[in-house]
Amino acid sequence: MGSRDSVATLKGVGKQAAETLQEMKIETIHDLIMTFPYRHEDFQLKDLADTPHNERVTVEGRVESEPSVLFLGKKKSRTQVRVLVGRHLVKAIFFNQPYVKAKLHLGEIITLTGKWDRGRQVITVSNHSIGPRTDGADFEPVYSLKGSIHQKTFRKLMRQALDLAKGDMEDCLPKSLVETYQLAPIQDALEWVHFPPDGEAVKQARRRFVYEELLVFQLKMQALRKKNREEEGGSFIDYDLERLKKFIDSLPFDLTAAQKRVVNEICKDMKEPFRMNRLLQGDVGSGKTVVAAIALYAAHSAGLQGALMAPTEILAEQHANTLEQWFRPFSMNIALLTGSVKGKKRQLILEQLAAGEIDILIGTHALIQPEVKFHKLGLVITDEQHRFGVDQRRVLKDKGYNPDVLFMTATPIPRTLAISAFGEMDVSIIDEMPVGRKEIETYWMKKDMFGKIVGRMEKELSAGRQAYVICPLIEESDKLDYQNAVDLFQQLSMYFKDRFTVGLMHGRLHSEEKEQTMREFTEGKVDVLVSTTVVEVGVNVPNASFMLIYDAERFGLSQLHQLRGRVGRGSEQSYCVLLADPKTEIGKERMATMTETNDGFVLAEKDLQLRGPGDFFGRKQSGIPEFKMADLVHDYRALETARKDAEKLISGAEFWQAEEMRCLRQQIEHSGILSGGRLD
Repeated sequence: MGSRDSVATLKGVGKQAAETLQEMKIETIHDLIMTFPYRHEDFQLKDLADTPHNERVTVEGRVESEPSVLFLGKKKSRTQVRVLVGRHLVKAIFFNQPYVKAKLHLGEIITLTGKWDRGRQVITVSNHSIGPRTDGADFEPVYSLKGSIHQKTFRKLMRQALDLAKGDMEDCLPKSLVETYQLAPIQDALEWVHFPPDGEAVKQARRRFVYEELLVFQLKMQALRKKNREEEGGSFIDYDLERLKKFIDSLPFDLTAAQKRVVNEICKDMKEPFRMNRLLQGDVGSGKTVVAAIALYAAHSAGLQGALMAPTEILAEQHANTLEQWFRPFSMNIALLTGSVKGKKRQLILEQLAAGEIDILIGTHALIQPEVKFHKLGLVITDEQHRFGVDQRRVLKDKGYNPDVLFMTATPIPRTLAISAFGEMDVSIIDEMPVGRKEIETYWMKKDMFGKIVGRMEKELSAGRQAYVICPLIEESDKLDYQNAVDLFQQLSMYFKDRFTVGLMHGRLHSEEKEQTMREFTEGKVDVLVSTTVVEVGVNVPNASFMLIYDAERFGLSQLHQLRGRVGRGSEQSYCVLLADPKTEIGKERMATMTETNDGFVLAEKDLQLRGPGDFFGRKQSGIPEFKMADLVHDYRALETARKDAEKLISGAEFWQAEEMRCLRQQIEHSGILSGGRLD
């Protein structure tokens, strides 16, 4: 019997168990063996003198008193007994297990596992066995199971499976990598992950499987990148360096060192014969737009058209106004195409675009309508790229003959997530702020100080500036006691009556209503904008200098940072007040962190540590894979190593030919990447 045989051939697997295992995607013995435990229970005997308070501990001791049971109501009870553990006379408490009273006898040896309360000298027991330890299993695997299959049953099946498949499990990692990193061979690693003799064995097994999992994923990413480059070809953009330098010199400010570095990376890509596929990350206000302008001008100097797609009409208009100012001395024809551009004006833009008379087209998703045809599209830039679906981005890309593509985002993505979610792209980062920009002063205040905060807001408004007030909910909810936008809008309208104008914006308004409210705020007709998070992307109102975020503990750190970035865009000092009463230590830590740094990348890393990769984007991000063993937060060094190794392997001939690489090659082939399938 081998690893490819059905799991139903194992002793103890009946029809019901086979169906349950199938639900867990376990059909073969190989599938079973590759189902790893999500943690290991540590049953090593410990000395209570060395065990910290509230730690889980396993001890052996002698029963020193008759057990007593206290019934606390329906099916609830508390059994208590004194046990001598070494020099410590401790109280052992069993909740809802009255039957243990009959098993515990004076003078008997007992093994207990539970939570140690050092101050009260109490162990709250979760596992126990009568008599001294005899099985010697210090580390017990715990699996994520379904249905009626219990841990004990699953472990018995695993033991059978490992014994049957001994010598039959192929080691996918080539010998060279196993030796370089001194990784455990496959058979040892499998034995240690399921039945570890000690803690070091668990560590070594995990180390091996984490690296293998991340390497296979990165190989898929790099294979996809290689395929995109080789098969799609691309436009070799032979830009005019002298003209480009003149354009950069004409800008009303000097580029930062980070902007110069990123511009060089983009320009190098444009000169290459393959299609650029680059992600440009830059914190709020770091100057991504000017980098986009330089790239667009480079394409123009090579006789090609450029397109810039933004997620909202207001953002598209802002980009158009900014670029028109910068490009004015260079006689370039820039057009704006959004849903609001209709009739003859729209028709004229479409005709000029097809004839090559428009150099740069800026717009919303209106750019990807079928009737929009370019004469010679060389460069596509999408701003806030995660706001557009993959298909929307692809349609715009397909409007030219494989134009170079630059994706921009103001959401700082931690490096580990960028490597995972956007691993097939090259990543550029602007990690420096323009000179002279004042840091936003951020304060965390409790809700009972609301009156004082409104007074501070009024001071800014009286000086002719504007303010944002952000809320997490639109309408009242019975379940959540959070302030909502509608209530707050009414309160502030009453308070500022006849003095300042208050506007309201939220997700349930029609897009035309949202655009209108935002336009009024941008033009200064609205002084205070009460809004849900719909303002978080790209809006530029330099006169706004004050932001109040209500129930700030409801937002992730990265989201709070995005919101905060709506102020601090003018020359005046700006302020952000977080109104929050967090109940947890993590909640308090997040608020404190916001007041300590304005660096979005620092916050993004912290957010990833506190919330985990699944919640980082506020929703399940399809680009981030589900790993069996690897953890993107803690295994970032292994991820970096795996990426470097994968790049090297994919670019070398040996990987595609050598026998020892066959298993890794098969992993890529089965993913469907090389035949045009998508990356799973």
